[in-house]
Amino acid sequence: MPRSRRMLISAGPTHEPIDAVRYIGNRSSGRMGIALAEAARDAGWEVTLLLGPVALPPPLDVRTYSFETAAELEALLAEHFPACDVLIMAAAVADYRPRAACVSKLPRTEGPLLLELEPTPDLVARCAARKRPDQRIIGFALEEPGVLAERAREKLRRKGLDAIVANPLSAMGATHVAATLFTADGSVIRMPEAAGAPGRAGDSRFCAAVSKEDFARWLVAWIEGRQ
Repeated sequence: MPRSRRMLISAGPTHEPIDAVRYIGNRSSGRMGIALAEAARDAGWEVTLLLGPVALPPPLDVRTYSFETAAELEALLAEHFPACDVLIMAAAVADYRPRAACVSKLPRTEGPLLLELEPTPDLVARCAARKRPDQRIIGFALEEPGVLAERAREKLRRKGLDAIVANPLSAMGATHVAATLFTADGSVIRMPEAAGAPGRAGDSRFCAAVSKEDFARWLVAWIEGRQ
């Protein structure tokens, strides 16, 4: 019997603690990653979902592990990445975190509160640096529309990814997305308005936005076509 295809997906934000009650976070809802997990499950993949602190419930019949911080996600990736065939890194990991979190609640004062921040590790780049030749990694980029394509391509190269999904800032926390897929071989792909085979970006058939669930099903089908 052939081995099951294994997909590892990260989703949601990180919460980096400032003190016992406050944190640095972002508005990621986790909807895209959860939709990807459901689409991969329905397509017959063995799915593991690493899910950050979100209000949405985890998908049924998907092995799910929770994380709060970038450090916790890093540990989960170290544990589960070696066994996967495809990693989709949809989590919105904080770029910076407080260098030292207070273990109690910081009191309010009349003066300013100064936080010293340090960069978090580039988790997807670390996975890419140790991936096997048969593994594939897809990342996500969220940028201002005017610089989206340029920065997505730069991240794709710098991080050593196989593909990257480029989203404008409006995708954060939204139900719909107007995403472009950039691949390591130089292809630029967008989802056709009617779900089907990928076409070329700029074709008049492409819709401005689709639901994240529709995009997730399309992306999983695209991945399957590349396996």
